[in-house]
Formats: sequence, structure tokens, C-alpha cells
Amino acid sequence: MDWCIMIHLTMLVQMELSRILIREISDAQFIELREIDGERTFPIVVGKLEAYAIDRRLKGIEPERPQTHELLATVVETLGGTLNRIHIDDLREGTFYATLYVQQGEVEHEIDSRPSDAIALGVAMQVPIFVEEHVLDEVEKDRPEEEPRDFGWED
Repeated sequence: MDWCIMIHLTMLVQMELSRILIREISDAQFIELREIDGERTFPIVVGKLEAYAIDRRLKGIEPERPQTHELLATVVETLGGTLNRIHIDDLREGTFYATLYVQQGEVEHEIDSRPSDAIALGVAMQVPIFVEEHVLDEVEKDRPEEEPRDFGWED
């Protein structure tokens, strides 16, 4: 009897936050990740709260009281964990999925997350963000030929 074994090889592309576009009149905001060693960009819709949290962190503004992402960062650190990296690892039916990789002693925990929360936490904790190659390929395939780089909004 022949056995066929499939091995899933993951190609990760390191990205960095390139810009954030906030519109006061909309609940949906955009952030754009840019490939560190390349030209590709990765736009993603985020909620207002996540957009403001990322924007505050980038501007060095500390809230008077911890917001959700600061609270989660404190909990991870208080419990002896370290957020090592973030992977945006899937796109299914128009929804992106992400995983937080938290090291706690000898154990690395994989924690499911919305990409917007993962990115906000990653910015707060200054960790690398990776996007799987197949996700970038899918996003690129779905982009119109002449997609405006400003998402139709002014900076």
C-alpha cells in the first residue's frame, strides 16, 4: 500500500507598517503593510479602535488608562510571555486570519487573532509582522489592474 504524505511548506514575507489612513466619517479604516525586502503592499481594513490604537502608538502618545491592546501586552508580559511575531496566515471567504506567537518558557503558544488586533498589539510590542506568500498572492490576484494607491482617500 502506497502512502502519500503532504508537507505544508510555509513561505513567510516580512512586512512593516507603511501607513494608516483614518477617516472620521467611516467605521472602516485602512492600514497598509509594505514588504521589507520588496515592492509589494498589503492593504487591510481595520476598525476605528484598532486604527486609533496603532496611530497613537506610532505617534508615541500613551493613553491615560490602558486600552485593550496595551492591556493584552501587559497580561502577556506579566504571565512571563513574550510576543515573538505575528503571522497573517490565511484568507478565507474575504476574511483574513492571523496568529500570535507567544513564547512562555520553553513553550511557544499559537493564538488565533484578527489581523487588526494582531497588528495593533505587534505595533505596541514592536514585533515583526509576517504575511504568508499565498495570502499576498491572493490579494494581488484580486487587485484591479489600476488600483489607486490611496484607497480612494486623501492622506
